[in-house]
Amino acid sequence: MRHAGVSSPRLAFEYWLVAYRRNWKGSLLTSFLSPILFLAAMGLGLGSLVDTQVGSGPDLGGLNYLDFLAPGLLAGNAMMLAVNESTYPVLGGFKWYRTYLAMAASPLRDRDILLGHFAYMGFRVGLASFVFLAVMAAFGAVSSPLAVLAPVCATLCGLAFATPTTAFVATRTNADNFSTFTRFVIMPMFLFSGIFYPVSQLPVGLEQIAWLTPVWHGVRMCRALTTGHDLGWEMGGHAAYLVVLTLVGALVSSRTFSRRLYE
Repeated sequence: MRHAGVSSPRLAFEYWLVAYRRNWKGSLLTSFLSPILFLAAMGLGLGSLVDTQVGSGPDLGGLNYLDFLAPGLLAGNAMMLAVNESTYPVLGGFKWYRTYLAMAASPLRDRDILLGHFAYMGFRVGLASFVFLAVMAAFGAVSSPLAVLAPVCATLCGLAFATPTTAFVATRTNADNFSTFTRFVIMPMFLFSGIFYPVSQLPVGLEQIAWLTPVWHGVRMCRALTTGHDLGWEMGGHAAYLVVLTLVGALVSSRTFSRRLYE
């Protein structure tokens, strides 16, 4: 039975924040060490070979490979973290830890619980993205003062994945499909959405599919902001696309989440 309740997503957000404060050390690998390893291996290691053989050619927009790759990894890392935060923790809230059920027994309403968790997902992705940007700056991969806005765009990219993923996970009774989802949906986006090379290098059909992926829009925005290149009206289009996906995912989530919570 639904509670009359009060609207207070902040309380649900604070629960997740307190839990994170107790376990934040476990996120150091994904939030700090992984960016260093990725940028060192791909940006400096592979990048030195690319720059030697190709140089800062038109295919890379006149950028060296580190400057091209780093903002792409920023958006890609936001996508991966958002998916991680919206799969097992969401299912656990229903099935294993029953966090959502405990919250539902309080005056919190279903939308408070959901919005509070979305706010926490945005916080996690945003925090990791600012750390990633700091690592990029340490590697010399930031050349525009507008780069400070790149983590905001990366967070929006992450939420464009988190909300529809939550809608999907709320319909699952077990985690059997999560690895398949990651392997055949998320990883192809990570590999073929312009993070490591321009999508113009793909066959025409795959290039057009890449344009539809949220991470491509996130990559374009982050790359423009960290390099100062290609700043124009397209930025508004990319942002609008991600906002629409986030809102649609949130609306669908509200239905699947509520149905699962009170079934």
